[in-house]
Amino acid sequence: MAFLVYYPVISIYLFPPKIQPEQNLKGDYITIPKINAQAPIFFNVDPYHENIYQPILKRGVAQAKGTALPGEKGSMFVFAHSSGNPFEITRYNTIFLRLGDLGNNDIVEIKKDGKVYKYKVTDKKIVSPTDVKYLKEKKDQLIVQTCWPIGTSFKRLLVFAIPSN
Repeated sequence: MAFLVYYPVISIYLFPPKIQPEQNLKGDYITIPKINAQAPIFFNVDPYHENIYQPILKRGVAQAKGTALPGEKGSMFVFAHSSGNPFEITRYNTIFLRLGDLGNNDIVEIKKDGKVYKYKVTDKKIVSPTDVKYLKEKKDQLIVQTCWPIGTSFKRLLVFAIPSN
């Protein structure tokens, strides 16, 4: 039984999907080359209503409504799953499975309206789910979040990146 539960996550970790070239992507996308993460990104998603963001996280990554958009001043907050129900795991609801592998100077790209915005990782932190002070910072930054440890919702892993265009 344990094999059935863990096989989908192990499979995605060991055999990640291939990154598509930017010119092949239709719509808005996030790409993190180091961890082979690439998914559609949906903008202006209400992060306080689970019934709104959960269906979106099955199809990609969410940018939190009220935070900066690519190219704007301020903090942009993006969130997605690191894992999910083993019987419902898809390419996108485990997109941030390896987010913890990122380190300083790794690149995160966001394609919006045909333009690619690049961000360089500067830090990462593990915080309480109620610790939202980072979202209120007035820095020009991207914050990428997932649940931590993988398969739980005990903590949040935050990866911080600054614009590098």
